[in-house]
Amino acid sequence: MTSQTHDKVVIVGGGPAGTAAAAELARHGLKSVIIDEAPKLGGVIYRGPLRKTDSLPHLDDNLKRAMTALQTRYQAHRESIEVKTQTRVLGPEGSNQLLLSDDSGLSRQPYAHLILATGCHERSIPFPGWQLPGVMLLGGVQLQLKSSLVRPGQRMALVGTGPLLPLVACQLHKAGVDVVGVYEASPFAKLAKEAVALLNKPKLTLSGMSMMSYLKKHKIPFKYGWGIVSAQGEDQLSSIHVAPYDSQWRPQRDLAEQVAVDAIGVGYGFVARTQLAMLLGLEHTYSKVSGYVPALDEWHQSQNHSAFVVGDSNGLLGADAAICEGQLAALRLAWQCGKITESELLSRASKVNNKLARIKKFRFGFDRFSDRQPGLLSLAQPQTVVCRCEQVRKEQLDEAIAQGVKDITSLKMRTRIGMGDCQGKTCSSYALDYLHQAGLTENIGVIKPRFPLDPIPFTLME
Repeated sequence: MTSQTHDKVVIVGGGPAGTAAAAELARHGLKSVIIDEAPKLGGVIYRGPLRKTDSLPHLDDNLKRAMTALQTRYQAHRESIEVKTQTRVLGPEGSNQLLLSDDSGLSRQPYAHLILATGCHERSIPFPGWQLPGVMLLGGVQLQLKSSLVRPGQRMALVGTGPLLPLVACQLHKAGVDVVGVYEASPFAKLAKEAVALLNKPKLTLSGMSMMSYLKKHKIPFKYGWGIVSAQGEDQLSSIHVAPYDSQWRPQRDLAEQVAVDAIGVGYGFVARTQLAMLLGLEHTYSKVSGYVPALDEWHQSQNHSAFVVGDSNGLLGADAAICEGQLAALRLAWQCGKITESELLSRASKVNNKLARIKKFRFGFDRFSDRQPGLLSLAQPQTVVCRCEQVRKEQLDEAIAQGVKDITSLKMRTRIGMGDCQGKTCSSYALDYLHQAGLTENIGVIKPRFPLDPIPFTLME
């Protein structure tokens, strides 16, 4: 097992937040090393194709420009930025040291300063048939399109909530997929109330309107106030049932319609990816929108002063906000290391914070529109599996709560929910929501991550 030097700022995550932080550090004479599990920089949103292609007709111009900007930001400072791709951080090992895993084996990465930009993962919503091949989360659909250059299906529908729905629908159609319908859980009237908030990012708002116009032009149905009820198929998805949702997002099953599809994208939100931050001992608080997020100061620095957390791993604000947060953390580090004066720090940070404030107003408008309602929990039936790793069914949660379980740790011990290889990434958000719906809101805890965060192959053990 090898060890690295610690004269560089260690950044975990090579998406918008991580690369922005590295570039800002480089501007002030600080070197960094970016560690990312993917084959190239960019994160899920800006990584782009993993193989060469002559054109990307399915991607809109705004996304292409953002992908180019990220690469330009990195290339301009590449002499000061070391990149370790296809490298996983397994967790902390000892004091101020991370354990890494790649194809060559295990290694240690010491650090004096650490920036976590680990992003988010998708929120799973169990419903009958959600385990069928062909049922995918919306981010996974995008990855197949953008990175693998693969059509996820031939005849698809999208269900969920938020701005990703029209974006992915347009991308799928441009890629040659027959998009038979898009079903947004919230009513249009709720979106209309957020008009003032959306004006904080007029270009993005206009882009969204353009997407909706594209869908209308190509006669792709977009239904507000509708959502998933169930999925059907033998060995493969063959159809879904969708229905109008009431104000609490409970499906009106008597009005359900069956739609023939071979694949669907499901997108009911995301969860901050904070497992590494938790293993490092950072304090966390619960947010309905983002899940458990670390407690940070205005510079996105944690209470132990050795780690910053930026981007979607401290709250779901999107790529533009992630870039701002990466820059703020880097500026604070540059000041702490004596590279800039306090006046330079405050002057530069003021500009970044003004931009970030506008982004937050825009994003909070969408958060209010897409506010997750308790009716989603009614989709799963008693026999529906809610924890895939351990095959825990919804009726087992009901039984445990009826017997007096009042927190997530007890629920885990009673049912084994969250004890599988994914360490609760798939099921913990549902379990927390379910406890809240049962009226259990005090000291319900969290499914704590375990070391190592990813399995270590025997071939790497020496």
